[in-house]
Amino acid sequence: MSNSTTTEAPQQPADASLSHGLKQRHLSMIALGGVIGAGLFVGSGAGIAAAGPSIVVAYTASGLLVMLVMRMLGEMSAAYPSSGSFSAHAERAIGPWAGFTAGWAFWVLLCTAVGLEGIGAAQIVHGWLPGTPEWAWVALFMVVFCGTNLAAVKNFGEFEFWFAALKVGAISLFLVLGVLAICGVLPGTDSPGASHLGDFLPNGGNGLIIGLLASVFAYGGLETVTIAAAESENPVRGVASAVRTAMWRIALFYIGSMAVIVTLVPWDSPEVVEKGPYVAALDELGIPGAGQLMNVVVLVALLSAMNANIYGASRIGYSLVERGQGPKVLGRVSGGVPRVAVLVSSLFGFGCVLLSYWRPDDVFSWLLNMIGAVILVVWIFIAAAQLRLRRRLEREAPEKLVVRMWLFPWLTCVALAGMAAVFVLMAREPDTRVQLYSTGGMTLVLAAAGCLRQRRRAARLG
Repeated sequence: MSNSTTTEAPQQPADASLSHGLKQRHLSMIALGGVIGAGLFVGSGAGIAAAGPSIVVAYTASGLLVMLVMRMLGEMSAAYPSSGSFSAHAERAIGPWAGFTAGWAFWVLLCTAVGLEGIGAAQIVHGWLPGTPEWAWVALFMVVFCGTNLAAVKNFGEFEFWFAALKVGAISLFLVLGVLAICGVLPGTDSPGASHLGDFLPNGGNGLIIGLLASVFAYGGLETVTIAAAESENPVRGVASAVRTAMWRIALFYIGSMAVIVTLVPWDSPEVVEKGPYVAALDELGIPGAGQLMNVVVLVALLSAMNANIYGASRIGYSLVERGQGPKVLGRVSGGVPRVAVLVSSLFGFGCVLLSYWRPDDVFSWLLNMIGAVILVVWIFIAAAQLRLRRRLEREAPEKLVVRMWLFPWLTCVALAGMAAVFVLMAREPDTRVQLYSTGGMTLVLAAAGCLRQRRRAARLG
């Protein structure tokens, strides 16, 4: 990814009461490992079953959209480092109501995702130890990662560093083995050639649409690196580096692994959904124990996402309070950590302990429907904010444009059109329509509350 400018912007203060305990190696690995999310390992099986080999096209299209979003977010975060990330940018560009809406919607998304990931991780461990209750594992994971985030931020960084290192190592080894098998040079395996790619669109356009929607939401979580950058030693450099390497990371880990999987395994194999596509691919290669080893990697990915989402939710909540957009108690900082925000952000995850005990069969789908389209709402606020802030930066502080959006404003408008198209596709599909309506209702309520707060504050000041 080419640099659009070599001018280094002066370092910006970023949330002075928070610590700056994240080192560059932490941030680099968080950026690298953050691309390899739980959605890639867990959610891609259903996309492959619907789209067949065309899932590669779906991941490529949604990956291009995500690259544009990350570039826009990187431009703003390098100019204005903040733990509030896109929420702070939306407030600065559009108004307090926009920052309120984007911030609290994302906070709900992250808190709910913590519960989803805890339940997913517990299901894996329960499969290994069937005599143990799932809710007990959810409770254990929540205690561990709530404790991790209550401690100094460098502890969060160390956890994510090693989690990310394991994920990157595992998926890199998977890609190497897969390519060797496809080329016919892996001992003990025969190359499948293009035999599994003949029916490229097995379910027609509808199957591709389902795969596209699954791939869009698999990319969620990349925004965490711009939140974490505010607590790093050099926020501007950290954000710029993470954004500039986003393209090859997305192409290699997401698109590359989908291409390997659909080449190695028949798209309609029941194991793709039952075991997960990565485990199914390794089992196809006949590598002893490889499938179970990949289950360990999936577990690590889920635990990593839990850790990162508790962190991200607490920092978004803290930033909102610092800007007068929430209850002041969430803004209390002790030892450089917003501990009250960490505890409140973990409450929903602990609530999922009870939900997984009371409703183990349908809690996962219920939670997923509640937050299904929030990430798209956030992306729209990012694009709208960047459209306005870019012109302001060029006029008032061009030296802060360390990262520049490509072909501005045309590609920003293309990204917005792409997001609108995804909304239309969601409305067409019965399975995603519920998610769209649930998210739309929540967004309207938050926007109304944000507008009301903004008017009351203006009336007080006026």
